[in-house]
Amino acid sequence: MGRPLLYNPFDHALQENPYPAYARLREEAPLYRNDELDFWALSRHADVSAALRDPGHFSSAHGVTLELWDADAAALVGFLAMDPPRHTRMRALVSRGFTPARVARLEPAVRAVTRRHLAPALETGTFDLVGAVAAIPSHVVSELLGVAPQDRAEMARLADVMVARPDGDAVAPPAFWEAAAALVARYRALIAERRGRPRDDLVSTLISADVDGDRLSDDEIVAVLSLIGVAGIESVTKLAANAWYQGRLHPEQRAIAWRGAISAWVEETLRYDGSAQMVARRLTRDTVLYGTAVPAGARVALLVASANRDPRAFPDADRYDLTRDTGRTVAFGSGPHFCLGAAIARLQLRVILEELVAAVDDYDIDERGVAFAHSPNLRGFSALPTSVRLR
Repeated sequence: MGRPLLYNPFDHALQENPYPAYARLREEAPLYRNDELDFWALSRHADVSAALRDPGHFSSAHGVTLELWDADAAALVGFLAMDPPRHTRMRALVSRGFTPARVARLEPAVRAVTRRHLAPALETGTFDLVGAVAAIPSHVVSELLGVAPQDRAEMARLADVMVARPDGDAVAPPAFWEAAAALVARYRALIAERRGRPRDDLVSTLISADVDGDRLSDDEIVAVLSLIGVAGIESVTKLAANAWYQGRLHPEQRAIAWRGAISAWVEETLRYDGSAQMVARRLTRDTVLYGTAVPAGARVALLVASANRDPRAFPDADRYDLTRDTGRTVAFGSGPHFCLGAAIARLQLRVILEELVAAVDDYDIDERGVAFAHSPNLRGFSALPTSVRLR
């Protein structure tokens, strides 16, 4: 008799390798119920992508994570916890800071920062890839927001505290709220400074953003900055390390990347081993799913990482393949909540991997020192000891 099917996103062992559980969920319980933690889960690509595109049915208004579920979630995570038309208004204003032209202008700075932070690590020959890479998105996000150099290390540390769930609890720990309060205070001070002395940065752009006379309040700007300052650092760091790890496990695919297919390396990692694991939604009306009546108000976890491994959407989905079509990937979401920072994240990942490939002829990973960061929402490494042979 097989083991009972249990899915607890707060379990550390599951976080380190969730893919076998996802496969069982897709086949045995595409609508899964966890009574103890009071949530449902959808794991198939068709269900997850449809729910992401239907905010009228699957609402974000109580937040997008199970552990921070609250009717006033927008106060903490801003427009992520909003539905149209409120979300539409906020996104229109915030998007002024993420235009294609602004993103394109970042590349020279991203490359310079990447070279500066990677060079000392590469010269040693043996280093922790996570530690070497983490400073890059931290610096890029800080430059984007206009955070002073002397404040960047502390703000990156606070972001790390907000993502981590070291005790496996299903609620955010006190350390999360302490870090959140500290970040909010810093962002409020930054907003006040920019109101008096605007600069060419995202904070100043958000302050001046105007759509038909509509503008963002300080509270709304703080929520946007908090979101970018946490997710913008943590997701890129984890994705870069995941790509590096998968490249080592799959030498034939690494060879393809080394021949210039860096963008394909980024996209297949987003699909196969993306950092984002799930987003939460609130059901707005009684709904029958897979023959089961799910009541209005139910919490539903949309397992995006499982959807990206669904063979119904991606043939031979458990094969890491840089030549495949990744167009249906939902790593950055879908529909009205598609990640505004996706282009910046892709830019950073591409540049980081390009610079590594330009410098490194071959590399190895010491599995004895590999360690995972524990979070129900973002999967990745906290340590990835690497040795390299330079060109």
